[in-house]
Amino acid sequence: MRKILLTSLLAKLSVALVPALPNPSWVPGIVPVRPAAEHPMITPSPSLQDPTRTVKLRRGVVSDIKSHLSGAESKIAGYVGSELSGLPSYVASGVPNFFQNFPTGDAVKSSLGLDDSQIAALPTQVLNIPSYGNWTDQGWSLRFHGNVFKQPNISQSKLDDLANVFLIDTSVQSLPAPQASQARNLTAEIFVLQQSNQNVTFNLAPAPSAGASGEQGGGGGSTPKGGQQQVKFPSETTTEGDFDGFVPINGSGLDDGNSTDKIQRLNVYTQGDINGNATAYLVPPEGLTVISDIDDILRVTKIYQPKEGLLNSFARPFTPWMNMPDIYANWSRSIPNFHFHYLTTTPEQITRNYMDFIYKTYPGGSFDTRPLNFSDVSATLSIRLFLLQKIFATFPKRQFILVADTSNSDVMKDYPKMAKDYPGQVKCILLRNTSSTDSGDHFPYDTSGFENLDNKTYMFFNVPVSLKVSSTLESLAHT
Repeated sequence: MRKILLTSLLAKLSVALVPALPNPSWVPGIVPVRPAAEHPMITPSPSLQDPTRTVKLRRGVVSDIKSHLSGAESKIAGYVGSELSGLPSYVASGVPNFFQNFPTGDAVKSSLGLDDSQIAALPTQVLNIPSYGNWTDQGWSLRFHGNVFKQPNISQSKLDDLANVFLIDTSVQSLPAPQASQARNLTAEIFVLQQSNQNVTFNLAPAPSAGASGEQGGGGGSTPKGGQQQVKFPSETTTEGDFDGFVPINGSGLDDGNSTDKIQRLNVYTQGDINGNATAYLVPPEGLTVISDIDDILRVTKIYQPKEGLLNSFARPFTPWMNMPDIYANWSRSIPNFHFHYLTTTPEQITRNYMDFIYKTYPGGSFDTRPLNFSDVSATLSIRLFLLQKIFATFPKRQFILVADTSNSDVMKDYPKMAKDYPGQVKCILLRNTSSTDSGDHFPYDTSGFENLDNKTYMFFNVPVSLKVSSTLESLAHT
């Protein structure tokens, strides 16, 4: 039966796998605030700074973090062979415990012993997340979202102490130099001071390229003839330093959304911060969008194994899962005007590596991450559905392909729920079966959400090659 369903769905998808693509040659660089550079899509991870010691690390800061992480490994070890009720909630959710309860705002200030004068001397920075825009009765409306923060200067020795809390059976000092540097940088991203009541202004310009699909321009969109303008975000940042909202933009030099099926790509430059740049995608009302999870479907994470999950997230270079880049590159090349949207429930302050990895490895596209006001486990379990509903409501005439893996309980509930709540919009659901392809995943997954759902609209697969058939996705795109 599984083989029959697989054949039926693949025939419907009509996916063609192209030959393996060469390694992408995209190299990030520093982008000026003026809209002139070609690659502003990634906000680089902050570099470790040591010369100015503004931080007096308080004794309790390491124990504070440890209190959030304690028992993670023993809980998982104790689960193997036990009843399902013993499954830790963060494992069931696909949200590892080390992605919970990060310190923010006053907690960082207090833990690091900072005073107001030290904070005032720090430069203000902006995390600008790649976004999407939609066509309305008034023209194009572009979503701006991200976070405004200040990053304390923490000495390397103190940063090592903090980073070691996130590692199991090893230390920063024991890691190869590149991995140690990544662990320090990621830890520094956690200990930032979010800035409330801030105004943010952006400069827009045509984007020549973004992503790494092997196509000219990187896939995921085309370069418009115009679009240059300045946009002031209409409201101040929240208590957590976040900004998120749609703003009407001037359509001069842009194709109207009701007269084109092309996705238009714009560079979004943050005024006052050379690192606060991103790429935005103006998406027409109709067409096909893939909404893709990242962990354990596009990259190797192993969130169900805390030791490996921590190393893969904090220290090791991000590694694609098998040949998924080839699959996505082929989709980009085979389906006209295919919109790629990457959705991760990882906290926004540590997603720079995710965005950098995607744009170096997969077609360019918009992003959603977990904002800081979704901090505890119950909120984390609701954020995916919240973000899915936002993009579905923004594009009620578009159709969607949902891609993820079975290690996320929220995926196993939310994906079929979207198919039932938005009939006709979910074209298909593709899920990697992690428990059958990774011996380290000992936890069962719940398929009850798929009851009463047409079994021709979803597929559980083991390896990317399962998506390989003889023809293209064009028939699906135009269905």
